[in-house]
Amino acid sequence: MQIPARRRGPDRSAALAQYRRRARYYDQELALFEPIREQAIARLRLAPGATVLDVGCGTGLSFQLLHDRLGDSGRIVGIEQCPEMMAKACARVHQAHWHNVDLVCAPAATATIDTRADAALFHFTHDILREDAAIENVLTHLKPGARVVATGLQWAPPWMWPANGFVMAAALYSVTALESLARPWDKLERRLRYVEFDTALLGGIYILSGSYSPTETGH
Repeated sequence: MQIPARRRGPDRSAALAQYRRRARYYDQELALFEPIREQAIARLRLAPGATVLDVGCGTGLSFQLLHDRLGDSGRIVGIEQCPEMMAKACARVHQAHWHNVDLVCAPAATATIDTRADAALFHFTHDILREDAAIENVLTHLKPGARVVATGLQWAPPWMWPANGFVMAAALYSVTALESLARPWDKLERRLRYVEFDTALLGGIYILSGSYSPTETGH
């Protein structure tokens, strides 16, 4: 499938503008993918009292599922660069009376993270996973052996044209790095061990999980 030449590499400013436009309806837009979220969070294998980084947390749609597994003694660190998304995440936290959720409004590449976490979730964070600095900043703040799970859009096999039509439409609306949809997870995968990989939507969505290894250099 030919990729529009105007989309080359992630564009953080364009992504911010994109998500500012989407913030009002974001929860409804992602309703279709909630089963994928549930699978992803299950693969984190979180124990009560653990700390998890929710990278590109958006409006905080993962918080309830994460909190259910971590309990009040655990900690969620939500990282999101879009102020409008973060405002909704903050409202969600206050409404639920959670006292163990910390929110960081900054790009993943430059976010100040004050912990070494037991796990990290990248749920539909395509552009973040195409930015080396973002991956490095997150992984640096994980404990060795931490569980990492990523999900998102990818090109299905060429003969799965209905899936690829959906992927193209969704990607034009939600990512700024279309040229990397063939292997959107490859930068992260190189930093993990014991990688498991599954797909959904006829191959148009991936679920990648593994364990962080500081000895893996990404080369």
